[in-house]
Amino acid sequence: MTKLLYLECTSGISGDMCAAALIDAGASEQAVREALGSLPVEGFAVEISRVVKSGLDVCDFKVVLDAAHENHDHDMAYLHGRERDGGHGHEHEHGHGHDHGSGHEHDHGSGHEHHHRGPAQIAEIIDGAAMTEGARAIAHRIFDYVAAAEARAHGVPLEQVHFHEVGAVDSIADIVAIAVAADDLSCDGVVVTDLPCGWGTVRCRHGLIPVPAPATAFIAEATGLPLAPVDVEGELVTPTGAAAAAALRTRDALPERFAIRAIGMGAGKRAYDTPGILRAMIIEPLA
Repeated sequence: MTKLLYLECTSGISGDMCAAALIDAGASEQAVREALGSLPVEGFAVEISRVVKSGLDVCDFKVVLDAAHENHDHDMAYLHGRERDGGHGHEHEHGHGHDHGSGHEHDHGSGHEHHHRGPAQIAEIIDGAAMTEGARAIAHRIFDYVAAAEARAHGVPLEQVHFHEVGAVDSIADIVAIAVAADDLSCDGVVVTDLPCGWGTVRCRHGLIPVPAPATAFIAEATGLPLAPVDVEGELVTPTGAAAAAALRTRDALPERFAIRAIGMGAGKRAYDTPGILRAMIIEPLA
C-alpha cells in the first residue's frame, strides 16, 4: 500500500502546528518525547495536550521555557506595530525565537543576558539527540533552510548567523519534534498545499518587517514552495513552518482519488481570521 502524508496548510504552518498535527495523525508521542528529552540543552519542557480551536478538538504542541523568559506573544497590537512598547523591556527578535503557530517567531527577552548559538553548534545539538538517522536527516534539512534564509535576510555569511539561546532551544525542539514525527509516520511521499500568504507587518528586534517575513520568503524562493495570497492580516507561515514544508514535500499535487486513513489536527497559537489549524492526513491513492 502506498501511503502519503497530506499537509493541508490553508490556515498556515508553523513549527508547533506541524509537530502537533503529525503527532495527532499517529506519530509516536513517546518517540518525540524521548528525542526531546535527549537533547543536550536545558531550560525547556514540552506540553502536548488537547485544545478547542474553532470549536474543534485539536492537538496542541507547546515548548515551555523557564519562567524567567516570559512570553508576550499574545500582544497582537504591539507585534503588528499598532502600539509602542509600554516600557516592559521585552525585545522581539524575528526568526530567532519560538514558532507560535499562525504567528510570528519571537525572542521574548526579559532583561537578562543570554548567549547565542551559531549553525555549527545547533547542528551538534541535533546530532546529539536520540533519534533515527532518517529523523536526523530531516532535522538537519529543516534547520539548514532556516539558517540559510536568515543569513540572506541579514546579509551575513552562514557561519556568522547567530540564534539567541532561548529562541534556539525553542526552534530546535520544534524542528526535532517534526523530524521524529515525520520519520515515524514512514510515508511514501508528502503533499503540501500552497502556503497562504498573509499581509501586513510584524515587529522584530530591529523594527517592523513585511509579511511574509524575509526569511520565509527566502525559503520559498530557494525551494520553490508555492504561495497563495489570502486576505488575512498576519504572518500565517513562519520560517520554521516554511522550512518544514520544504523539507518534507515530495509531491506537488494530490492523487486524483484517495482514501483517508488517518487525520491529525494541530493548533496554532494566534487569533487570526482563519481556523488556525494545520491538518495532516494520511492518505492512500486509489486506482
